[in-house]
Amino acid sequence: MKIWQVQKLLTFWTNLTSGSTSRKIFGAAVTVGLLTALVKVVAFVKELVVAWKFGTGDTVDAFLIALVVPSFIFNVIADPFSAALIPNYIRVLEQQGKKAAQNLFSGVTAWALGLLAITTILIIAAAPVYLPRIATGFDQQKLDLTMHLLYVIAPVNLICVIIVILGAVLNAGERFALAALSPILTPAITILLLLKFKSWGVFALAGGLVGGAVLEMLILGVALNRQGVFLLPKLYKFDAHLRQVTGQYLPTIAGAFLICSSSIVDQSMAAMLSPGSVASLNYGYRVIASPISLISTALTAAVIPYFSKMVACQDWTGLRRTLESYIRLIFLASVPFMGLMLVFSERIVQLVFQRGSFTSEDTHLVAQIQSCFALQIPFYLGNVLLLKLIISMGKNKILIWVNGFNLLIDIILNYLFMQWIGIKGIALSTSSVYVFSFLILLFFANKQLNFYKRNAKINHGI
Repeated sequence: MKIWQVQKLLTFWTNLTSGSTSRKIFGAAVTVGLLTALVKVVAFVKELVVAWKFGTGDTVDAFLIALVVPSFIFNVIADPFSAALIPNYIRVLEQQGKKAAQNLFSGVTAWALGLLAITTILIIAAAPVYLPRIATGFDQQKLDLTMHLLYVIAPVNLICVIIVILGAVLNAGERFALAALSPILTPAITILLLLKFKSWGVFALAGGLVGGAVLEMLILGVALNRQGVFLLPKLYKFDAHLRQVTGQYLPTIAGAFLICSSSIVDQSMAAMLSPGSVASLNYGYRVIASPISLISTALTAAVIPYFSKMVACQDWTGLRRTLESYIRLIFLASVPFMGLMLVFSERIVQLVFQRGSFTSEDTHLVAQIQSCFALQIPFYLGNVLLLKLIISMGKNKILIWVNGFNLLIDIILNYLFMQWIGIKGIALSTSSVYVFSFLILLFFANKQLNFYKRNAKINHGI
């Protein structure tokens, strides 16, 4: 492609993604989506290399079990820092300036590191108690390997919480590309270690996890430092800004815990059915999971900063207009995709999975499960948008109630639908829960926006 064609394309893209907030969100979502897709491609290549090197042997079992508790802790404790920090950081930056925002960043980093340090010590100290119960079928040699891998992996959570906070501040400054692309380092380094350091064995996976996290932290830190942000954590007094972050962080933890619990409930209830039901349920969700995970990651990174900025500026009309535009866009784009998944479900499963021990009977069952999961697609993506709006408005406590009801409804519908259509009922229950969640979150979002708009009119004497 000639230089002038590249310049013309860049000019077109700049014009398309500048101006209104909706256009900026679109540009950010596309950027994050494309870069996240690239990360997932490299991660998939890593999985192929792992499968080639280790197959389904004991070493991979040991690594995956060693990862269970640290991953759970990250999803429940570390990851929610982003959702709690961004709205408050943007509000403080907009209303009180860069120095106050810097103090908030430094304080949150210090408190987060303290919390994760305590959690990491507990993970390691309690490992001899909980690991044998998680890995009940492991012999002593395999259990010892799992324990050693856990000792290497557990401290990564300390690095990962810094990565989450650095990425959140970069996104708050509308610097989306680097935070979206930097996760590529972990699978890339893992591939390198697996190919070049064969004597490391399964510890190459743990080394890739640690090395990738450290390098990602350094790159994000340098990028943020160049924007004038002082990186060293500093323990400030627990002021009003930190209290607001904590006030949003704790409900987000509760929400994350309930979401993780729903997945465990589904797996456990599937295990009550005929042998192979858990595997069939997982296969039925895999094809659906990739596109909705990609789109939700892009939406999450893109909308929170812009929603938070509009909340800080009290632009309630613009916020409602943007919300309505993107809900309409989500349904217009995702309903046809859902239709394709329903029509071609069996063919898709056949192409992706049917080989070797995966029979035509397996294909038929998994395709039906996949169709039931596909019904959630537009509502799942709508949920993502509404969740980020509620987080941006600082109403995280709503999420505890909604996710609590979601878990209760999931258990009830799982039981009822399992009696009716077996393992397919769990997939149908999941889709039904997302429909309920979308409707209730839409109700809360509209109610809150109407409340803010009325107050704004009263304050302006209208």
